[in-house]
Amino acid sequence: MIFQDKTILVTGGTGSMGSKLDHRVLSGELGQPRKVIVFSRDEAKQHDMRMAYQNRGAATDEVIFRNFMNVLEFRIGDVRNFADVCSAIRDVDIVINAAALKQVPTCEYFPGQALMTNCVGALNIVRAIEENAYPVEVVVGISTDKACKPVNVMGMTKSLQERIFVSANILNPKTRFICVRYGNVLASRGSVIPLFLDQIRHGGPVTLTVPDMTRFLLSINQAVDTVFCALREANRGETYVPRAPSATVENIARALIGDRQIPVKIIGIRPGEKMHEIMVSEEEAHHCVRRGSYYAILPMLPELRCSSPQEPADLKKEFSSADTVLDLIGTIDLLRQHQLMPENVIDNATELLR
Repeated sequence: MIFQDKTILVTGGTGSMGSKLDHRVLSGELGQPRKVIVFSRDEAKQHDMRMAYQNRGAATDEVIFRNFMNVLEFRIGDVRNFADVCSAIRDVDIVINAAALKQVPTCEYFPGQALMTNCVGALNIVRAIEENAYPVEVVVGISTDKACKPVNVMGMTKSLQERIFVSANILNPKTRFICVRYGNVLASRGSVIPLFLDQIRHGGPVTLTVPDMTRFLLSINQAVDTVFCALREANRGETYVPRAPSATVENIARALIGDRQIPVKIIGIRPGEKMHEIMVSEEEAHHCVRRGSYYAILPMLPELRCSSPQEPADLKKEFSSADTVLDLIGTIDLLRQHQLMPENVIDNATELLR
């Protein structure tokens, strides 16, 4: 039970991923935490989260509500500010770094801001632990498929973040620094499905960048599962990658539109976008092993390599979203499985606690 009697800090704890992490940790599925600290710079989102838990009251899972009342702590701060990070990490056992600038076009227009949040923020976490000798047990950096062979600022900064956390294991042997890397999270803020659903609600048009563009797809709970699995199993410096399916943006749009008379408009590729995402590069495939339903990318630094026998990943080339594409029926089934068809989604504002 990795969270039993532990204090957990979730940076970016009010975002799509962060709020779901908070919810799952509070459920007690991996142990009863001593404290869960939601760390973010957005006062409004913290207020909304607090009110959402309070208003659900007895209607929600009793364990989650009790844990919200007793162990959840909200803290205003910014990962880009070293003093804020030092204050937040004191007495923490586990750090999950979900703070990020993740919108690809935004990062293209404001690369300096992306660098500050995605790289300096990670460096501040490492420095806080190192310079204050904080006894943090494990740090998980949440990365993205865009960090693999990056062509955009978001991916470049996330790739650097991975390297910052991996290399931190060298000078901080008492703390285990690991990463997770995954693709598009279904229905997360800023992703394509909420956009398509909103466009369908308003009668269209549904805007496609390039019909044949592919993206890995996994639910937000599967993303959290990846973090939890890495916390349990990953060795120092390893990056966990889920073996997720993918779909074309055209099939995602067609699945959501169904038989509705909704026009579709092709708008072209956006700044910084890739046609196909890559989760494991061809170079990384040579030091990648299979762990159940995940790939574990072993650290490039030889000092961090584990000497025990590993099951090969059977990857002969890069793991690309162009390789595991669902057809239209498969895409519909996936969206139905996660209740993301238009008839299932009443109000995307409820995403906070879904």
